[in-house]
Amino acid sequence: MSPHNDAPSPASSFNSRSEYPIHHQAVQSIYTMNHYTEFDTSSIESGDVGLRRSLVPGIYVPTIAFFDPATDNVDVETTANHAVRLAKAGVAGITTQGSNGEAVHLSHKERNLVTSTTRKALDDAGFGYMPLIVGCGAQSTREAIELCEEAAAAGGDYALVLPPAYYQGLFSKDTVASFFRDVATASPIPILIYNYPGAVSGMDLNSDVIIDLAQHPNIVGCKLTCGNTGKLNRVAAATRAATVSDPGSGFMCMGGSVDFTLQTLIGGGSGIIGGTANIAPKACVRIVQLFEAGKYTEARRLQAVVARGDWAAIQGGIIGTKAGMMAHFGYGGYARKPLPRPNKEETNKWRESFEELVRLESSL
Repeated sequence: MSPHNDAPSPASSFNSRSEYPIHHQAVQSIYTMNHYTEFDTSSIESGDVGLRRSLVPGIYVPTIAFFDPATDNVDVETTANHAVRLAKAGVAGITTQGSNGEAVHLSHKERNLVTSTTRKALDDAGFGYMPLIVGCGAQSTREAIELCEEAAAAGGDYALVLPPAYYQGLFSKDTVASFFRDVATASPIPILIYNYPGAVSGMDLNSDVIIDLAQHPNIVGCKLTCGNTGKLNRVAAATRAATVSDPGSGFMCMGGSVDFTLQTLIGGGSGIIGGTANIAPKACVRIVQLFEAGKYTEARRLQAVVARGDWAAIQGGIIGTKAGMMAHFGYGGYARKPLPRPNKEETNKWRESFEELVRLESSL
């Protein structure tokens, strides 16, 4: 099991690792592509396995799972409409079955339905070039591989994989690394390492482990929801991560929360996979654009507003985020049981908490 404390990497290992020849064929930079106008839109039946839709630096949205309030069935129509709304806002890609997508509340069949619905909606709306990342974490290596296979069949281009944690007291020091290598080797689509201590009983992969795993040809990125910007800097530098101004190796070193978008970009990261972009995708994208244009003062101003809105999302989790969406946009619904539905007082609280962020979003 990996150490939970991320001590600074030794200088010697940092220097040597930053020179190894990482090259991920499934990941290209926007600067080496023939732009999206020449992309041949494909359906989920075409057999594509992530080779056409490249990951590019920017904002990726882990979409919310929408349910019919009466039947609790997956709301296919809202799922499709929301994906198109995000695409029109200029995000770089979409993630299904992330933490915001209530993956733990979905059956395999429902996961595949959400992914295939999202893929079809993007294709039909003219966003066939947009990559789709699918959460594929599981407690066993076997199920994680199965989820990756199902994600590919449903139209997913990449898999976002949490480490297993239920029996971590029995792990050897190599268990987690072996898990990621085994899944990556067997997966038909490239994978990104998802480091989110809060979701896996405190397990926090350190930079040395992630840098070492990045050498696997089918591990093409990471999402660091740990919020450790020092770790992100080390991983980004050692892997020569893609940035908004330099394609680098193509490895995607992603922050996991929109409240440190600017910090991630300054530190050499590739962008953000962040749930608050469900509410304010334009505002999140605008921070990246301002950074790329060198307008740092304005970028800091927007980052402050986004960070305050993200704090509301962090406090309320999926319940608060959905309540905020319902209050301001008229859709979102409720989380699945056993999560509770917010009462009137709580609903008003989340409406007010997101008001500043929604005003910013509406102005863009």
